[in-house]
Amino acid sequence: MEDEDLNQQEHDGTPSQMSPLEAEDRGYTLFRILDREFTIKVSKHRWAVVLVFSCYSMCNAFQWIQYAAINNIFMYFYGVSSFAIDWLSMCYMLAYIPLLLPVAWLLEKFGLRTIALAGSALNCLGAWVKLGSLQPHLFPVTVLGQVVCSVAQVFILGMPSRIASVWFGDDEVSTACSIAVLGNQLGIALGFLVPAVSVPNIDNPDELAYYISIMFYVTAGVATLLFILVIVVFKEKPKHPPSRAQCLSYALASTDASYLSSIIQLFKNLNFVLLVITYGLNAGAFYALCTLLNRMVIFHYVEEGVIVGRIGLTIVLAGMLGAVISGIWLDRTKTYKQTSLVLYIMTLVGMAGYTGTLNLGHLWIVYITAGIIGFSITGYLTLGFEFAVELTYLESEVVSSSGLLNVSAQVFGIIFTISQGQIIDNYGTMPGNIFLCVFLTLGAVLTAFIKADLRRQRILRIVPKTKPQEGEEEKDSKSSKAPTTVQKEHF
Repeated sequence: MEDEDLNQQEHDGTPSQMSPLEAEDRGYTLFRILDREFTIKVSKHRWAVVLVFSCYSMCNAFQWIQYAAINNIFMYFYGVSSFAIDWLSMCYMLAYIPLLLPVAWLLEKFGLRTIALAGSALNCLGAWVKLGSLQPHLFPVTVLGQVVCSVAQVFILGMPSRIASVWFGDDEVSTACSIAVLGNQLGIALGFLVPAVSVPNIDNPDELAYYISIMFYVTAGVATLLFILVIVVFKEKPKHPPSRAQCLSYALASTDASYLSSIIQLFKNLNFVLLVITYGLNAGAFYALCTLLNRMVIFHYVEEGVIVGRIGLTIVLAGMLGAVISGIWLDRTKTYKQTSLVLYIMTLVGMAGYTGTLNLGHLWIVYITAGIIGFSITGYLTLGFEFAVELTYLESEVVSSSGLLNVSAQVFGIIFTISQGQIIDNYGTMPGNIFLCVFLTLGAVLTAFIKADLRRQRILRIVPKTKPQEGEEEKDSKSSKAPTTVQKEHF
């Protein structure tokens, strides 16, 4: 049964018009903050929203890494350098940096649904453009298609924490954020595996064009289907705020704060600045590793292109497990600082092991170290979003937790990819991987200096905990509860 709207309008802070007893009997929780009253209830539709988002994020991530996964094959087909193919991955990183603030403004102005439609539409368009690049002389067309997909990514990458906070309850936000990130990671996994097994390393350009066309057509078909699903399924917001944190955010957020003033405030927050740097170092290393994985593996295991897909798949599947576990763990413990430090150290250990064993010829060791890297890095990526929300609570999530963290990741990703690629070309894979280890060590040290100033949790501690209801519950006509009330002096 569809939820009824108990407010005069959709939930934007308008007071509830029902009595506490009536609200309780119908499965709602009343929450009063300052002079505004909210009804808290989680929507069953939240799972459909996060699932659809995860799916089109998956499709976009697949298109990010599909060229790098078979770098050597696309080099031969288009007759370009490995650096040119690397830029098909790095254009995703480059596009995000200047487009963050415009997209953040669009999100605040037009809402989640508009941004979801724009992201899925651009992802679909880019996939179809690539179908015009199935001849060796049409490399500029495939670049154009990839650039369109990279713009779509700007509308996608910053959404997980926003979707989690708008649609999910206080004890679900980290898990929901991890599910949203999971789609992106699954896309990377498929981006490593599918091209490696579906596009053979052959010398006939016509046959090669045929196999590439199959991959491009399937991708375009999936992207189109997902765009249709976004139109049908993705809603702007639930009828009622799902959590106390969201009520507080609506009631306390400044309506006239500019993005510039918000960014200035964020950069006065030393803990957040440290997190921006450490997140960028960690995610940048992950981007470089994914982009250059084909070149590193082929360097030591010639004619073993399928192994690249399997190692990449290992990294991402282990990462999906890490994302889920870290999300559930954070929802239960709220130990953001401690967990981030443990995952950072695990990433460094895994990277050191990968660096020392890649050239030994023992693939089973490479799979183990790659799995450790994937588990810890992806778990950290999920944690970083939620940690930033805690450190900057009531600031715009698109600018802070999603935006600036991702800008840092893209900047370091470009620097690390170009630098490590040059080191590999001139000195080999071990010096290139040692280069990443040095910066991961720096990130782990800086993480230790971040103070766990959990602002959202601190505010919520002064608010009596209430459990939002999801469906109809047993009525208790003999009891009634007054609305939970928070006065101005609490802040």
